[in-house]
Amino acid sequence: QVYLEESGGGLVQAGGSLRLSCTAPGRSFSSRAMGWFRQAPGKGREFVASINWNGAYTRYAESAKGRFIISRDNAKNIMYLQLVGVNPEDTANYYCAQYGCTDYNMCDVNSWGKGTLVTVAS
Repeated sequence: QVYLEESGGGLVQAGGSLRLSCTAPGRSFSSRAMGWFRQAPGKGREFVASINWNGAYTRYAESAKGRFIISRDNAKNIMYLQLVGVNPEDTANYYCAQYGCTDYNMCDVNSWGKGTLVTVAS
């Protein structure tokens, strides 16, 4: 289990933008795939986006394609999720996740952050 800490959540108007950050200590960050998930009120947790260990490959949920951008800076042990053109359906707790290996296609998430709340006002 790795300690992951999200930040950047808050209240944003529909159509606005927000950038979420996730930091993780230790040298393992740069050798692990990372991801973002979210959980809306009254719903289950769902996948948003993932990125492989060096940022060369990414994957997005259909709802995130063309609007959200996942990225990472291994030199700073930080991962980002840029949200653009948000709508009220994007209101959720957003969780940072670390996979157990370099490629998100080859292993499962084994560490979670506590989440950061994004609220989109219409």
